Amino acid sequence: MIYVISLACSAALLVLPRIRANPFTQKTIVIREIHHGSSAPLRSITGKSAESWAPQTDAEEDSDENPSAEIAAAGFSDPVRQWQADTALVTRPGLNFLGLGSGFRGPSKSNYPHGVPPDPNAAVGLTQIVETVNLAMAVFDKSTGSVTMGPIFIGNLWLNFDASCSDGGSLADPVVLYDKQANRWIVDIHSLGNPYTICVAVSQTSDATGVYNLYAFGQPGEGNQIAPKLATWPDAYYLSSRTQTGKVYYGPLACAMDRAQMLAGQAATLQCIQINDTSLTEMLPSDMDGPSPPPSGSPNYFLMQGPAGSNALYLYQYHVDFTNPANSTLDGPVEIGVAPYHASIQVPQYGTAEMLNTNGNGLLPRLVYRNFAGATPPYESLLVTHSVHNGSASAKGVGMRWYELRNPGSAPLVYQQGTYAPDANYRWMGSIAMDAMGDIALGYSLSTTSAYPAMAYTGRVPSDPPGTMETEAVLFAGSGNQSDSERWGDYSGMSVDPVDDCTMWYTAQYLTAAGSTNWATRLFSFRFPSCTAANGPKRLP
Repeated sequence: MIYVISLACSAALLVLPRIRANPFTQKTIVIREIHHGSSAPLRSITGKSAESWAPQTDAEEDSDENPSAEIAAAGFSDPVRQWQADTALVTRPGLNFLGLGSGFRGPSKSNYPHGVPPDPNAAVGLTQIVETVNLAMAVFDKSTGSVTMGPIFIGNLWLNFDASCSDGGSLADPVVLYDKQANRWIVDIHSLGNPYTICVAVSQTSDATGVYNLYAFGQPGEGNQIAPKLATWPDAYYLSSRTQTGKVYYGPLACAMDRAQMLAGQAATLQCIQINDTSLTEMLPSDMDGPSPPPSGSPNYFLMQGPAGSNALYLYQYHVDFTNPANSTLDGPVEIGVAPYHASIQVPQYGTAEMLNTNGNGLLPRLVYRNFAGATPPYESLLVTHSVHNGSASAKGVGMRWYELRNPGSAPLVYQQGTYAPDANYRWMGSIAMDAMGDIALGYSLSTTSAYPAMAYTGRVPSDPPGTMETEAVLFAGSGNQSDSERWGDYSGMSVDPVDDCTMWYTAQYLTAAGSTNWATRLFSFRFPSCTAANGPKRLP
């Protein structure tokens, strides 16, 4: 069934509950691994170098190209738009250093083939940072920013294990996360070739340059899986994507991988449930931050935008049972009404007529979960963002819409929401995170009529008015436009240091000169002054 939940806080909009039947039957698909094994220590692998692969273009097509949506947005007024930022952003900067891409050189002395788009993301561990892009990875010392390994071709992880996973001509959409409860790294990439393969590597220790448990899973459902999103949870590693064959779209897909078996390096299965509803886009699984796990037995929460024009978020609960898959269920959706919005489609750039796609048709990873178990009363929080039109009369400008949902397992509600659009500039490809004190950081790409695309961020502390962010800071200014491709990518990455639960790390792309293959990335750290390793977990919103 579909349940409708009314809005709460920050926007005084009432959505009356209504229930409608869900005609889409669900069936658990169990995929047994093609095989599993282990790698050599990653630091010792001497396979293909990153520079040996020719530049490639991700063949995935954006599904958000709908010019009529741009016209429909004209004259629309966003009721939760933040027209100006009155509070100055105060954070303590840490490191700001060059990541993978143009000009990057590490101990391997190899260059990176500039695939388009780069899809940059990074994760933070006890002492290291791992960054992945299409199709390379590198490991950094998080205290200094120095490169300890890389760049290496990401397929080297599966070298001599699976041909599909080590074939640079078919790999795309890499994701790296840090499993904070187990202190392990998990790297995921998909092979879009024939056969379609999901390639997963789980480190055996907290050292990202060491040995990994390797897995290859076959196709889990109809069509090919596009733009997969990964999340860590106590009972599984969760995966979501949208499935299509050519231009035939089948609907979103929710999957769970047997985390316990993968941590142990044993045979594992992948379970998937297809939602056969073509009015829905891809969803995000919830990724756990912070020291408090969800309550025992909690499902993983999957979130997506409702159908176009619904002004709603759909929340699903995935209960997985690896012993008896017949007991696995994907319950929902709960329909959560949000402030009206128009999805953004493309943004212009300074110095060229080439527009950039925003991926505005879906929520942007990660969907962040945090359990404030010590609060009075205790609560659970979900945090997510996506890009929308500013709502100006001429439909110019794109802002970052963001939501904090609370109590997803009981009575989910929108605790606060806002659209960060203090001017007519263009903000897209965002990523959001929350620290132990409830401070929120939001990073994104920024395009203006007088400057090339840049990396920027904003943030808020709990004492700020609900639904608002503070002033904006540019992390790094680009020095070129993407004049020959509309594909800017699928995601950027904001993550929280698991040691102090305060330090934020953001990675995204920019251009060093006009073109599309000469992109670069940077990694930037900062924290809010009131959050420290000593007091962070003690202060509660």
